[in-house]
Amino acid sequence: MAFTPLHDRVLVRRIEGEAKTAGGLIIPDSAKEKPQEGEVIAVGEGARKDSGELIPMAVKAGDKILFGKWSGTEVKLDGEELIIMKESDILGIITPSSAAKAA
Repeated sequence: MAFTPLHDRVLVRRIEGEAKTAGGLIIPDSAKEKPQEGEVIAVGEGARKDSGELIPMAVKAGDKILFGKWSGTEVKLDGEELIIMKESDILGIITPSSAAKAA
């Protein structure tokens, strides 16, 4: 099923966090918090100003993002749990560091 968000909404897939602590302890699923990091799957065309002018989206499909803990609405599409949120709920885009690019 194809899904295209409308206006300034974004479809996001959560990126699961680590199952171990830095000390090597395994965190059970019942104790894990939902990750606040995700990958943008699809974006709408953008919001419109009162004049009708389109405000382009700052994120695009494939971007890794950080979002608020209570952001968006959870939906199930093709058996996969995804989140639809407004672009304003996105806190920032995660870019790989230059050290990671060189490796």
